[in-house]
Amino acid sequence: MTTDADTSANFPEDLEPASPAGDVVAEDAQAELSFADMLAAHEKEEAPHTRLAPGQRVSVRVVAITSDTVFVSTGSKVDGIVDREELLVDGQLPYQVGDSVELYVVTATAQEVKLSKIVSGSGSLVALEEARDAGLPVEGKVTAEVKGGFAIDIMKRRAFCPTSQMDMRPVDDPNFFLGKTLAFAITRLEKGGRNIVVSRRVLLEREQAENRDALLETLHEGDVVEATVTRLAPFGAFVELAPNVEGMVHISELSWARVAQADEAVSVGDRIRVKVLKIAVGEKNARISLSAKQVSDDPWKSAADRLHAGDVVSGKVIRTAPFGAFVEVLPGIEGLVHISELSFERRVTKTEEVVVAGDIVSVKIKDLDLEKRRLSLSIRDAVGNPWDTVMETLAVGLEVVGTMEKRAPFGFFVTLAPGITGLLPLSNIQGAKRREFEKLGTGEPAPVVIREIDALQRRITLGVIGGEDNMDATEEKDWKKHAPKSAPVSAFGSLGLALQEAAASKKAKKK
Repeated sequence: MTTDADTSANFPEDLEPASPAGDVVAEDAQAELSFADMLAAHEKEEAPHTRLAPGQRVSVRVVAITSDTVFVSTGSKVDGIVDREELLVDGQLPYQVGDSVELYVVTATAQEVKLSKIVSGSGSLVALEEARDAGLPVEGKVTAEVKGGFAIDIMKRRAFCPTSQMDMRPVDDPNFFLGKTLAFAITRLEKGGRNIVVSRRVLLEREQAENRDALLETLHEGDVVEATVTRLAPFGAFVELAPNVEGMVHISELSWARVAQADEAVSVGDRIRVKVLKIAVGEKNARISLSAKQVSDDPWKSAADRLHAGDVVSGKVIRTAPFGAFVEVLPGIEGLVHISELSFERRVTKTEEVVVAGDIVSVKIKDLDLEKRRLSLSIRDAVGNPWDTVMETLAVGLEVVGTMEKRAPFGFFVTLAPGITGLLPLSNIQGAKRREFEKLGTGEPAPVVIREIDALQRRITLGVIGGEDNMDATEEKDWKKHAPKSAPVSAFGSLGLALQEAAASKKAKKK
């Protein structure tokens, strides 16, 4: 008798006869594999409902509305349900089929997803326990400020919220929250509801994490987005990119113009465009560095069209230094007025003697270097050299009341006009007049008469009104030491100067 085992033994493994039954088994295995793949794909598509967890906030779409229930799509084959009464506003349902609404997950199983907007109204201790266990927010009214926090009225019960848990930032003004109805998470529920501790910060941080994750999926370095200024700091401004998700604009990135404080460029509530410079993602947060100025054009790129050497323009003194003052002539464009270019009127030893930060001044552009972004300016050239017009304002024999500047061994220096000083030699003062001048202090009126004007040497000789001139050689020498230096005069006089200028011009043409 031949057994199945004997029969199979007569055939080599690679020469087993084909069997219709074997084909069916293979087809069933293939069908089972395909079904498994399809099921996995289907489960992958339907994954949202399996990822839902109690307390999670989700955005859902209204698919049907009945007299007591609103059905919403959760992104899976199981529709979610929410009590219609929870969504009413002033007795009316503000939603229609197709509208989106933000809800919290109460329970999520393969058979049912129950959602809620917020736990409110008057409820039992069981309702509070369910809200605590599910992480659902509860509606509470801030009734008073108490030691260490706030008293909150939740479902006709008294709860306590610590100050540190009222907001994500330090509470500067507790009165801001009094009387407001807000959402809270129950963090402690003890003694049959007589000890309830809640936190608003938990919900804000949860919302922030969700919004941050959603934002980071689409936000990239280099993007330009709109944001709202939420708060100012000494080092810059914080702006909101998404609800409770902030980025920071450093003070140096607020404007091309130099700003000392953030409020010089923006105000809280301003809607501004910013460029994303850097995104640093940590375990619990993300630091997003932004720039407001890089959204606009660099002002130096168009400086050549707006500024030229020799122009006299108005500017604001941004800051001072021992060597001069920095003046902003256009937003984002500033230049240096060297201390030697501050005044013709006097010798300046300290910049603040002439200008301070915030002053509006006229400056003359001496040099403009676009490649190095340097601008050389002059305040004194913008005002003009008073010696250039001295012959138009003063004349020999003119009696004027000047201001005593200082006393020297050989006479008195008297200021006649800003930047114009004359010398009253001692030899020109006799008797009582001399004693009168010796009594004068710096800045006091000094009546004098002009005896001589030498505009080229920048020298004016004075006398007393009604007196006589008698300046000796020694006093002449002393006067020359004090007189402002001017261009050298050729020993050949004006004719020699003319010949020198002609020779220099001829030499320049040859080059």
